[in-house]
Amino acid sequence: MQSSITPKRILVVDDSRFQREFAVDLCVRLGATDIYQAEDGYQAIALLQQHPLIDVVILDLEMPGMDGVQVLHELVRLDMDPAVIVASARESVLLTVVESMGKSLGVKLLGVLQKPVTLSQLASSLGRFAAVQQRDVFQSLAEQGPELNEQEVIDAVREQQFCAYFQPKISLHDGRLSGVEALIRWQHPKHGLLLPGRFLDLVECTDHMSDITMLMLDLSLRQCQQWHAAGLPISVSLNLSARSLADSKLADAIIERVAASGIAPHYLMLEITESALMTDLAITQGTLARLRLKGIGLSVDDYGTGFSCMLQLSRVPCSEMKVDRAFVNGASDSVHLRILLESALDIARRLRLKVVAEGVETHKDWALLRELGCDEVQGYFIAKPMPGEALLQWWSANEQRLQKLLKPEGFFRRMFGHV
Repeated sequence: MQSSITPKRILVVDDSRFQREFAVDLCVRLGATDIYQAEDGYQAIALLQQHPLIDVVILDLEMPGMDGVQVLHELVRLDMDPAVIVASARESVLLTVVESMGKSLGVKLLGVLQKPVTLSQLASSLGRFAAVQQRDVFQSLAEQGPELNEQEVIDAVREQQFCAYFQPKISLHDGRLSGVEALIRWQHPKHGLLLPGRFLDLVECTDHMSDITMLMLDLSLRQCQQWHAAGLPISVSLNLSARSLADSKLADAIIERVAASGIAPHYLMLEITESALMTDLAITQGTLARLRLKGIGLSVDDYGTGFSCMLQLSRVPCSEMKVDRAFVNGASDSVHLRILLESALDIARRLRLKVVAEGVETHKDWALLRELGCDEVQGYFIAKPMPGEALLQWWSANEQRLQKLLKPEGFFRRMFGHV
């Protein structure tokens, strides 16, 4: 379920009085309670300094004095952290460049919209505010977390402190729960449950990455057995790191464990990032070929984020492509992002690959992906990662909600309310 967090304090920055008043009216209709206005970048920065609790800035680009690009840089320089929606009448290619620049700067971009902005476009962008705030909380907790060392990793492996959480994947063809992605967590005896951002880099620097990969595989297969026994025959996806793939014994270990579990190989999907494929290519390709020969699925993860993604598709005997969230978020409002997303889906279709889109955070993301023929989706709009024992209850509570979203009337009810 999505959070109910909505932005209430909004600053509209535009040198046109008409455009400001138009944006203010849209914000009022969407429930904003405190709306500020600035006619240029200098005035906007001054207002943000006076009112640091402003949630969102709706920012024009083309303004005299300090323009919108300069405002984005100034926000970062002054360590200001409001979420930003860029709204401009300039050409879409320029907006795409500004969007890329903003993300590189670390600005919390909710959307880059081309004027005239519609109510539904603004609602969709503001709808991402909750997810952005939640990611900030997780990041803040990670940054404030304790210092960890290699000995703690060794102890954690020996004592099996690592555990698996699972994020559901939903079929856009029929709304069924088709699978889950296994995500590692560390149940630290002193510091509680730690997210991978706190420890994964440390783990990958040790000689225990393969041990942890095998532990995650065991946990996933064991959980899969329980789901299948309960009448839920879903697949489970597991990430393979570069260090694991460089291990020549990896294929044998995985094949043996899958056979011993009694789970049919096609219920296991191994996700490989492009960085993992940049290791010893001969060992990596041999490992992946053997796994695929045994019927285990292979997925190219984070498709679109590397420089040679299409080339990697020819090097991996993959059965699935996973489209990175960068191509999903905002594609409904960006011509360029939509074209890139359509291209990724078209390549997958031509190669007869199943496509999973990650990072689905709004109904608009869901609707666009369904329109474009994507196979499966995962993200906070569907569910956060959860312990394996919670999955059956979650599905029982959410099955009807998700399947209703596949019906045309579900969209209109969500956008306009009951009539």
